[in-house]
Amino acid sequence: MYCRVHSALPVGPALSRTRLRHFHLIVKAIAVLLFTVGMAICNAAHAVVLPEERGDVMYHRYDGGGVTVDGPSVLVRKNFNETFSVSGNYYIDNVSSASIDVVTSGASEYSEQRTEYSVGAQYLYDKSIVSGGYSNSDESDYTADTYYFNVSQDFFGDLTTLTFGYTRGEDEVTQNQNSEFAEDIERQHYRVGITQIATPSMLLGLDYELITDEGYLNNPYRSYRYLTDPLDPSAGYQFAQEVYPDTRTSDAAALRMLYFFPGRRTLDGSYRYFTDDWGVDAHTLQMGYAHVWRDRWTFELRYRYYTQTGADFFSDLFEFASQDENDWRARDKELSEFDNQTLSLYVTYEQPLNVAIFDRAAIIAQWDHIWFDYQDFTDLRVTVDTPGEEPTYDFEADIFKLVLTLWY
Repeated sequence: MYCRVHSALPVGPALSRTRLRHFHLIVKAIAVLLFTVGMAICNAAHAVVLPEERGDVMYHRYDGGGVTVDGPSVLVRKNFNETFSVSGNYYIDNVSSASIDVVTSGASEYSEQRTEYSVGAQYLYDKSIVSGGYSNSDESDYTADTYYFNVSQDFFGDLTTLTFGYTRGEDEVTQNQNSEFAEDIERQHYRVGITQIATPSMLLGLDYELITDEGYLNNPYRSYRYLTDPLDPSAGYQFAQEVYPDTRTSDAAALRMLYFFPGRRTLDGSYRYFTDDWGVDAHTLQMGYAHVWRDRWTFELRYRYYTQTGADFFSDLFEFASQDENDWRARDKELSEFDNQTLSLYVTYEQPLNVAIFDRAAIIAQWDHIWFDYQDFTDLRVTVDTPGEEPTYDFEADIFKLVLTLWY
């Protein structure tokens, strides 16, 4: 039951970098993490098997920081001859934004739609699963094409599972109301992981990732601010276009643990460390507890804590304007020093059906509440006498998901 809950979440395999990049990272990273860890745990505990045939329909909604995002997602998976599985996923984000970045730049609230579709396939051979797929994410000023390949292999009597994979992304950044602006980004993502059944009740995992990005990595709408007169801060400030490096390399390593208690209860925890050549170092701690009640109900409570340092070229207020194209400048709050905490609750109800082609059904309700706290990014909506004395920015957000899954 525990494994079924996680594998039922419909997710896309890739994220695009947009003006709402942080929202997509938070929302989809949660789903991707649950899906990936859940599938690895199921495979390690029950030997190598293909995912079950099923169809998922999901509605999601994000509300926080002046941004509202909602929309549906549909996933369908079909297996053939017990060795081959194919899947397709369609995902929509309807975005309405009056975020602090929009408000302080003087722009009006905007609305847009992002659509994503993906296809994937898995092939089972002996104790190995080879998988690959493609996804396309499209919005008014950003297009992302992503290709991925993964291999999973069991060893030592199915006690050890080794996985490795590669993802390549080809993105195009454009700018609304500026038809002459078009830039490219190339992304590469290498990963390897190992899951070990340490005892009959405990699973341990270790993952490593290397990510390289090259191309236009900043936001064409975002600006940094600088003092109009460095000798007289009370004279105010001005804005100029951000200037980023055209490459970024990052590494991440994670430790995972899952413990099974009698009575179909589980406790899991993980720690992840991230670092990159922009000067960002991040730590993520997560733990969760799941409890199956009367066979059909599963309740899960999760907590996640994330903290990071700011990029070397981030500043809330620069003293001078940039004089050199290699004088990198950023005021993106996601490159500042900040932390967030997430409290999550999942409730799942599963019911046998035996109706027509359907074996059983499940309804999954998910709620996440996130607290964001920025240490050196200020709220420019507050008027002060001297620039730099504005209070630091913080906000809260809620994420709701409702999933209907039908197995056949």
